[in-house]
Amino acid sequence: MHIPENYLSPATCAVMTAAMVPVWTNAVRKVKPEVSKTKMPLLGVGAAFSFVGMMFNVPMPGGTTGHAVGGTLIALMLGPNAACISVTIALLIQALLFGDGGILAFGANCFNMAFVLPYLGYAIYYLLRKRVKSDKGRYVAAGIGAYIGINAAALCAAIEFGVQPLLFTDAQGQALYCPYDLTISIPAMLGGHLSVFGIVEVIFTVALFAFIKKTSPDILREEEKEKINIKPVWILLAVLVVAVPLGLLAQGTAWGEWGAEEIAQTISNGDVLGYTPAGLENGFSLSNIFPDYTMAGIPDVVAYILSAVVGVAIAIIIFKLISNRMRNKIDFSRNPVDDK
Repeated sequence: MHIPENYLSPATCAVMTAAMVPVWTNAVRKVKPEVSKTKMPLLGVGAAFSFVGMMFNVPMPGGTTGHAVGGTLIALMLGPNAACISVTIALLIQALLFGDGGILAFGANCFNMAFVLPYLGYAIYYLLRKRVKSDKGRYVAAGIGAYIGINAAALCAAIEFGVQPLLFTDAQGQALYCPYDLTISIPAMLGGHLSVFGIVEVIFTVALFAFIKKTSPDILREEEKEKINIKPVWILLAVLVVAVPLGLLAQGTAWGEWGAEEIAQTISNGDVLGYTPAGLENGFSLSNIFPDYTMAGIPDVVAYILSAVVGVAIAIIIFKLISNRMRNKIDFSRNPVDDK
């Protein structure tokens, strides 16, 4: 679901980024009163879960792959505003360091995975949760929310892909950016997510939510304690990091994430495209430190694990620094007279 560089026109990228600005602003403004200083570092844990979850690629018949995102899971932990911020940071790390998702398409990817997915997923969960009180019903609500959330995100991505050849073509009528219109992009994206990838999102969300609720319930949104037991969550995260090479078993590329050098020969909807869109071939490019989660001279399995370690560490450090800054700001803003 990561839209690569140059699949969307610069105009589309600008519109999608502009659409995300008020979303980010609102999320940052609301997350401060919603998440305590004690729990603020957990946004880094949420970003880490999302980052790692997106490394577990799952194969789809036809040679494409997909993955979970974890947006609804983080919303269940800390609320949708926190989830928006956490997934945004995960996507930013992926785009800058690993080339997973485009820099210009960052706003569009965030709109789909950091806005539509967690807010809709949590809204569905909240509506269902009011009608069921048992733990089983809670897990069912979480699963339904996760399933609808990721499929809505996939539909948005499909529309963003599909309008490109309708709006942006060259003098010969060939697409400048993504060459597949809505009649191809929507079935291609939703076919995989309604079947395989949606189920993967459900399993990822419900399994981790159940684990956290059983071992560390005090970190969930409904609980508010001065001290929280996060050790089981660290252990779970470490296990997931070690297991990420399982994502390498899936062969092929996710639909719509082909490189400029391969799209001309890619078969989609039974046909070979036969040309490389000019905007895609000659567009913006960024040299990443660890392209496609690889590291020069290091075996793929080891590089994949190290990439997970790097991504997780950066996500956690970012929110740890934010948490420390919040504490220091509050400490220095206190009036000494009030302490007397």
